[in-house]
Amino acid sequence: MLNWIEIALLVAILGLQFKQNLRSLIPTRNRPKLIMDSSGLIDGRIVQIVKAGFTPEELVVPQFILRELQLLADSGDSQKRERARFGLDVVRDLSDGDYVSVTIDQTDFPTIKMTDDKLVALAKKLRAQLYTTDFNLGKVAILENIAVLNVNQLAQNLRPNSLPGELVTIKILQKGQGRDQGVGYLDDGTMVVVDNAASSIGKTVSATVERMHQTVAGKMVFASLKKT
Repeated sequence: MLNWIEIALLVAILGLQFKQNLRSLIPTRNRPKLIMDSSGLIDGRIVQIVKAGFTPEELVVPQFILRELQLLADSGDSQKRERARFGLDVVRDLSDGDYVSVTIDQTDFPTIKMTDDKLVALAKKLRAQLYTTDFNLGKVAILENIAVLNVNQLAQNLRPNSLPGELVTIKILQKGQGRDQGVGYLDDGTMVVVDNAASSIGKTVSATVERMHQTVAGKMVFASLKKT
């Protein structure tokens, strides 16, 4: 006769098997898909995002994207060559992992010349989302009613807010556009414009946050030099 520990373990195993069997019954075409472009693969952060469980269970790598990376991997430009080889390594890592299913899609769209246009067409065909770090491609895809995941925008949006009245310590690196303004950056890369800090270039100062402003490039903090 089974004890309660063995029963609990058996129930857990049966539950997991049932979940896996149920998932296998879902038609592949109805599962959410995420199409990868070359910029997203070369960026590499998709591996960590996948491991964290923030992507659909199926990633799609178009064959024409693999060809593009393979051509760049044979390039005479050493920087492009290394980046492309890293992108191919990312595809391999994703394929070898247990977190998602990776599909190589053979659709080519021979009448479409531009890679970006092919990605948009494929996303429409598969009713899939698009993963890219290319800002302009993302804008075009959104206009075509395609959901876009841009890890750069995600990182910008996840930066902590600096609240009005908060005191920040910052090194002034350059002059700002306005008179007597100095510019520095927080540890997370957020730009801080500090009034009356133009004469403090090269120095670390304390400043009081006045307001925040969201731009296309990210968040900006406007602050005033702390009075001593």
